[in-house]
Amino acid sequence: MGIRKLKPTTPGLRHKVIGAFDQITASTPEKSLVVGKKSTGGRNNTGKMTVRYIGGGHKQKYRLIDFKRNKDGVPATVKTIEYDPNRTSRIALLYYADGAKSYIVAPNGLAVGQTVMSGKDAAPEIGNSLPMQNIPVGTIIHNIELRPGQGAKLVRSAGAFAQLTSREGNYAVIKMPSGEIRKILSTCKATIGSVGNSDHALEKSGKAGRSRWLGRRPRNRGVVMNPVDHPMGGGEGRASGGHPRSRKGLYAKGLKTRAPKKHSSRYIIERRKK
Repeated sequence: MGIRKLKPTTPGLRHKVIGAFDQITASTPEKSLVVGKKSTGGRNNTGKMTVRYIGGGHKQKYRLIDFKRNKDGVPATVKTIEYDPNRTSRIALLYYADGAKSYIVAPNGLAVGQTVMSGKDAAPEIGNSLPMQNIPVGTIIHNIELRPGQGAKLVRSAGAFAQLTSREGNYAVIKMPSGEIRKILSTCKATIGSVGNSDHALEKSGKAGRSRWLGRRPRNRGVVMNPVDHPMGGGEGRASGGHPRSRKGLYAKGLKTRAPKKHSSRYIIERRKK
């Protein structure tokens, strides 16, 4: 998976860098795994705008992704690698031996025709999902569960990976992409390998219109508003706005917002790097 730098034939293409679609093998999704996706435009049920800077955008369909991988012991063949507008990573369509179909987040190195499997008897190979108590220490993993059977919640975006560093009793010690080191129950499942499409971080939109296609409207800064609209607004000339804070007055850039008595704090061995 690479990236494409386009020739600067127009102002919009001059700085545009997009991902190459060379590994994508199908342009239309599997119909049985697609549902309609409704956009709110940032409005609530009465039509009032409750979230700013959202609206428009291209119509999208939601692909149902199997984050649970609970068909244990049934081998599946990778049929296609596809684009998904709802996530940064690519997705892979699996055909199971019993006739079922499902989408998974495509890991780096997964190819069409490859066989993947889930369950405690699966080999620790790319694309296979198994409990962390059966994964060798030092393995690169993604799609990590927080509770057994809940489905993957962590390490799902393009290029992300975690590492199983050790075990402590019933817990596996994981080094997260943020640098945080934490304990997760060993019975939770994880998928072997890192998430694909790692060049996503190098992409550049090239023009404001691409943000509009994604449903993002122009966002104006607090310092350019009036005092009635934002705590950082007002002032003669280009005033700095004082201490950075949100529209509601909550301090930003340095204020710790994590709950001091949060339940999961006991599982965190080392906090992420600042």
